[in-house]
Amino acid sequence: MFLLLPFDSLIVNLLGISLTVLFTLLLVFIIVPAIFGVSFGIRKLYMKTLLKIFAWATLRMERGAKEKNHQLYKPYTNGIIAKDPTSLEEEIKEIRRSGSSKALDNTPEFELSDIFYFCRKGMETIMDDEVTKRFSAEELESWNLLSRTNYNFQYISLRLTVLWGLGVLIRYCFLLPLRIALAFTGISLLVVGTTVVGYLPNGRFKEFLSKHVHLMCYRICVRALTAIITYHDRKNRPRNGGICVANHTSPIDVIILASDGYYAMVGQVHGGLMGVIQRAMVKSCPHVWFERSEVKDRHLVAKRLTEHVQDKSKLPILIFPEGTCINNTSVMMFKKGSFEIGATVYPVAIKYDPQFGDAFWNSSKYGMVTYLLRMMTSWAIVCSVWYLPPMTREKDEDAVQFANRVKSAIARQGGLVDLLWDGGLKREKVKDTFKEEQQKLYSKMIVGNHEDRSRS
Repeated sequence: MFLLLPFDSLIVNLLGISLTVLFTLLLVFIIVPAIFGVSFGIRKLYMKTLLKIFAWATLRMERGAKEKNHQLYKPYTNGIIAKDPTSLEEEIKEIRRSGSSKALDNTPEFELSDIFYFCRKGMETIMDDEVTKRFSAEELESWNLLSRTNYNFQYISLRLTVLWGLGVLIRYCFLLPLRIALAFTGISLLVVGTTVVGYLPNGRFKEFLSKHVHLMCYRICVRALTAIITYHDRKNRPRNGGICVANHTSPIDVIILASDGYYAMVGQVHGGLMGVIQRAMVKSCPHVWFERSEVKDRHLVAKRLTEHVQDKSKLPILIFPEGTCINNTSVMMFKKGSFEIGATVYPVAIKYDPQFGDAFWNSSKYGMVTYLLRMMTSWAIVCSVWYLPPMTREKDEDAVQFANRVKSAIARQGGLVDLLWDGGLKREKVKDTFKEEQQKLYSKMIVGNHEDRSRS
C-alpha cells in the first residue's frame, strides 16, 4: 500500500472538498432549478454586468483607435447601395429617357443602352450580395471582449488588454469546464432517462414521464450554454397534431424551443453519439427518424409526417423549413414539403442577440465540435422567441404561397429580412431558372411592345 505524506493528504482532501462544493453548487443552483423550471435571476444579473463592461470597453477602444488613427471595425457592405423597389421595365425606361427624349413605346425593340441596366445589377450583386452575406457572421457595432468579433483588434491600453486577458481566463478556465460538465450531465440523463421510460408500458404515465424527462434534460443543456431566453405569447405554443416551423440559425435552436415545450423531432438517422441519443429518445417518444435512403423520397417523408399529425395524441412536429442555417439577419425560402400536409402550422420566430456570442453555425467553415467549442467559450447565448398565432392553408392557396405567408409572418415578428432565395445556394450554384426568369422578363417587355405597335 502507498502511504500519503501529510502534504499530499492535504491536497487530496482539499481537492475532494472542492469537488464536493462544486457538485453541490451545480445541483442546488443549476440542476434542481432546471428540473422545476425556475430561475434565481443569476443569469440576468450576469447579463446586465456584462453589458456595462462591454459599454466601457467599447468606449475605451473607440477613443484609443481615434487617437492612433486606425480602422476599428471590419468593413461591412450591408446597406451601402441604395436600391429602389422598381421593376425591370421601369428602370430600363428611365435609362432610355436619360439618354434620349424618346419614350419607351416609340423606341426599337432593343437599344444598346439597355445593357447598362444589367451591368449595374451585376455590379450591385457583386458589391452587395444579399444572399452570400447571409451565410457569414456580421461584425458587431460594439466590442464584447471576444477577439473573434473584431478582426482589427489592436493593442489600445494596458487596462483593456488586462480585461480581455481576464475574460479569456474566465471563459476557458471557469465557464468552459462548468458548461462541459452540465452538457455531459444533460445528455447522460437524456439517454438514461428516455431508455428507462421506454421500457414502461404505453399509457398516460409513460407519456407524462417522457415529456418531463425531455424537458428537464433540455433545460440542463440550455444552462450549459448560459442561455438567457425570453419567450413571448406562450398561449400560442404548438399543440398536438400540428407542425411547428421556425427560422433556423443554429443546431441549438432545437434545445431553445424544446426547453419550453414538447416536440417530436424529425431528422435523418445518424451514427456515433448522435445515433445513441436518437435510439434512446425514440423508445420513449414517437420521434420521426428517416434512414439515409429514405430522406430523398418525398412521398415517403410526406406520408410519415401526415400519419404523425393525423394522430392528435402525438406531439407537434418541429421542422426548420429553410433546410440550412442562416445568420439570423434574414429568413430564406421555406421548402414546401411541410406545408403540403394540410396540418395546422404554428410559426415561431427566433432572434439571437450577438452581443454575448454569435449563435450562427457556418457549417462550411466550422465543424460541429469547433462550433460547440465556440458556443461554450462565448459569454452567453441570449435570444427572444415569439410564438405566433396558428395558421392554416387557405382555400385558394397552394403550398408555396402558404409557405411564403408563414415565412413573412416570422420575418416580420423577428425583425428579419424576408428573402425569396433558396438557402441551398449556400453550397450550390444559382439555378438556370433564376437566370431564365430575368431573360423572360426582358423578352416579354420587348416582344410585348412590338405586338402592341403591330396591332395599332
